Order: sequence, then structure tokens, then C-alpha cells
Amino acid sequence: MNRYTLIGVLAMATVVVASNILVQFLFGNWLTWGAFTYPFAFLVTDLMNRLFGPSQARKVIFAGFVVGVISSLIGTQIMLEYGPAVTLRIAAGSGTAFLTAQLMDVFVFDRLRNKAWWRAPLVSSLVGSSLDTAIFFTIAFSAALAFLEPANDVSWANEALPLLGFGPVVPLWVSLGVADFMVKLALALVALAPFRAAVNRWKYLAT
Repeated sequence: MNRYTLIGVLAMATVVVASNILVQFLFGNWLTWGAFTYPFAFLVTDLMNRLFGPSQARKVIFAGFVVGVISSLIGTQIMLEYGPAVTLRIAAGSGTAFLTAQLMDVFVFDRLRNKAWWRAPLVSSLVGSSLDTAIFFTIAFSAALAFLEPANDVSWANEALPLLGFGPVVPLWVSLGVADFMVKLALALVALAPFRAAVNRWKYLAT
């Protein structure tokens, strides 16, 4: 592993660990603070892909996956007043969503590599974010998948409420997922600036 890949691994690990901690703290009714840090995992992946290619990006992803699994396992052992900090369904949803979404990000980015500079990071992040949100919230909270962890009561997440407080009536977890995706969408746009700056800086240093 070269030093640049190591930097990528450390950056990804930082994002994953920070997100696993911050997801315990609410921001308003529909979000946690972790929603604002986790999307930067896509920025790390896209920078590694642009600068060093898909192979190095995948190494960073797998390292982040391992860190995420370890963080989740630790979380299952931390007992809070309402139960473990991380349930098995949340751990399974988090790991499955992360690996699937990040690998899809690499795939889409690589297909758009030679298009306009912004297209690959933006489209790949949006596709990856969509997968990440759908997979995580479905596995973690959908009543249809209660058989995955029968002892885990997710009835609270399936309470029928207006979408984001004012839309059609849907299970609460759908509102949580929509709010999460909206943050991912906004940060995918915001991340274009540091992505462009980092790529240009690398090109300057490489000349």
C-alpha cells in the first residue's frame, strides 16, 4: 500500500468512525449529525478514483468497510437506556449499504471518467447515495424485514406519519430516509468544489 492509498484509508476511516459516533445525536426531527459527515465518504472515494484509479479506490472502500464493521460491532456492545447503541439490523444495513453504494460509485465514476470534470463525481455520488439510503433504511427499519432480528422492535420506525411532517402518510423511516438523501444530494453538490480544488492541486504538484 503506497502512502497516497494510506492517506485515503485514513481519511475514509475518519469519516466512517465520525459518522458512527455522530449518528447517535439528533439534528432536528428527521436527521442525525452523522448525516452531515457520512456523505464525505463519496468525496474520498471519488478523489482516490480520479487521482489513482478504481483499483486504489476499491482498496480504500474495503478498508472503510472493515472499520465500519468494527465500529458497528463495538456499538452493539454499548447499552443505552433504550437498548444497544447499534442493533444487528442497523449494523447489517450499514455494512451492506456502504459496500454496495461505494462500489457502485467507483463503477459509475469510471464510466464517466472522460466526460466533463464535474459529471463523474456528481453522478456517481448521486447514484451511490440513492443506493446507500434505500438499502440502509430498508434493512434497518422496514417492518417487512422484521424476521432479520425478531427481538428488535422497530414499530417506532414504522409509525404512520406525514412525509417530513407535511406530505403523504408514510412510515417514519421513509421520512428519515428522504431527509437523509436530501442532505446527501446537497453535499454532493457542495463537494464538487473541494474535489476540483484537490484535483487541480495534485496536477500542480505532479508537474
